Amino acid sequence: MSDRVLITVNDGVADVVFNRADKRNALDNAMFTAIAEAGERLKSERGLRAVVLSGDGASFCAGLDFSSFQAMAGGGGGSDGDGAGAAEAASAEGSPGTMAEGRITHLGQQVCWVWQEVPVPVIAAVHGHALGGGLQIALGADIRIVHPDTKLSVREVHWGLVPDMTGTFVLSKLVRPDVAKELTFTARMFSGTEALELGLATRLSDDPRSDALALAREIAERSPGAVRGSKELFNRIANEGAAEQFAAERRVIGAQIGSPDQVEAVMAGFENRPPVFTDT
Repeated sequence: MSDRVLITVNDGVADVVFNRADKRNALDNAMFTAIAEAGERLKSERGLRAVVLSGDGASFCAGLDFSSFQAMAGGGGGSDGDGAGAAEAASAEGSPGTMAEGRITHLGQQVCWVWQEVPVPVIAAVHGHALGGGLQIALGADIRIVHPDTKLSVREVHWGLVPDMTGTFVLSKLVRPDVAKELTFTARMFSGTEALELGLATRLSDDPRSDALALAREIAERSPGAVRGSKELFNRIANEGAAEQFAAERRVIGAQIGSPDQVEAVMAGFENRPPVFTDT
């Protein structure tokens, strides 16, 4: 197991910590791989009752690592429909566009979706920043405990991308369609307090990790079969149509990565200037 994600299990509660504090737990290839592997391990962990996700340091997860955007600014990727990983990078170890046989997700989607596949409740303790892919990971949890001052954003359109890490599917289950579209189209920042008002946060806390662990311990005291069975039943309804939507995410983002407008969005972001799009 990579040291990018730390796991300790005590009394049936798995404490999962993203361990890249110097980069605000941003997602590079090694981070994608480590998060997915952590979820896979916990899917078969004996005696598991609940899981808490948190980020070490100042943030939960600030989204894609800037090195990924720099590669896009250089025209990396392509428009072949492989999605977040981009065609030419798909063979690289840990590429988020890698598809494993038998899955409905590529790796970028799996770091979010694996928490729905873990058979016990997963609680995200969110603080600092949860941007883009970081927000989508939080949305993949069953419950979100969020600091009121957390900065959140469906950030992808800012970089000329679309939410392609299960975000369009999960976001549409949590908020009204017009709210999901407004957050996505504008890529604006919003606070943890607003996230609660919108329905993206389950509750607010000045100490999300401590409160998430306390809730996990409370859940761990309940009948494990009943808790697992309840998650299975809720997911049976809520997750219908997921495979088709994830395939659509991969198709749509595949047309964006490396396109002139997407490269311009990244360049404008790095150069702190208004973008000039071709509007084709």
